[in-house]
Amino acid sequence: MKVGVIVPQGWTGEYDGWEPSKAWDRTVQVGRKAEELGFESIWLFDHFHTVPEPTDEITFESCTSLTALAALTTRVRIGHIVACAWYRNPALLAKMISTMDVLSGGRMELGLGAGWKEDEWRAYGYGYPETRVRLEGLHDALEIVSRMMGPGHATYEGKHFSVRDAINVPKPLQKPHVPIMVGGNGPNVTWRLAAKYAHELNLDGMKPSEVRDALPVIRQRCEEIDRDPETLRVSVHIWLEDRPRSRGEALGKLLASYRELGVSRVMTLLPGIERSDGVLEDFAEQSERAGAELRVPATA
Repeated sequence: MKVGVIVPQGWTGEYDGWEPSKAWDRTVQVGRKAEELGFESIWLFDHFHTVPEPTDEITFESCTSLTALAALTTRVRIGHIVACAWYRNPALLAKMISTMDVLSGGRMELGLGAGWKEDEWRAYGYGYPETRVRLEGLHDALEIVSRMMGPGHATYEGKHFSVRDAINVPKPLQKPHVPIMVGGNGPNVTWRLAAKYAHELNLDGMKPSEVRDALPVIRQRCEEIDRDPETLRVSVHIWLEDRPRSRGEALGKLLASYRELGVSRVMTLLPGIERSDGVLEDFAEQSERAGAELRVPATA
């Protein structure tokens, strides 16, 4: 099992009262420290307003921030957990991610979800369609990004998004394209979309017992379309500050439980990470004790 770190960006209030330049400096420091400690990946949320209530505080935009972090690191994989399929035209998003894959040397991940934070949808002029429509848009986006990052031109007529003979050059360095991760806990639609389009399904805040119950259903979603279930990785986003959504046990035991279930990787935003490298160092130690894979660079 691999471990990823969600670097601070302000969304959960961790940068309340900070000067933006100092906050960004800390984001970069955390990304580089995560790489130094051997974590597999770094991630950002895709949100515009703070949570749970929108406030006049820092929330760094994810695509621009990930582009900068790609240029300031060398090994860690980089991605959204997860990008909202409606916030950027899917063809444009595919173009952006393809470019980011090139400039990062082939380290991008494309996480996609249907979106949920109503206040920022409405504030930024997206409206707020019902869940069914948001999921239809996710379907269109997955089809479009898959075609855009694949060979040749892309044409697709969807319910909400379309492309017509769209050129996407440069293509991603990774082949056949940037790995796609679908995020969400919906067994009827989201997991079927993951089975059809994704390399990875990211479960949001599920406890190990809930993951255990979900795995047979996820397997079934793959078998429905004659896909080998072993080819769809399952990861978990852990909410350490929200005990009802995440855990009632020690972090090391939690990580070990996910590993024993066959979870491919976990990602989390560590409480206090904006102020202390020690939090990250402790997480690395607990991850190793739980049997997770860390890749510490060899010293010269």
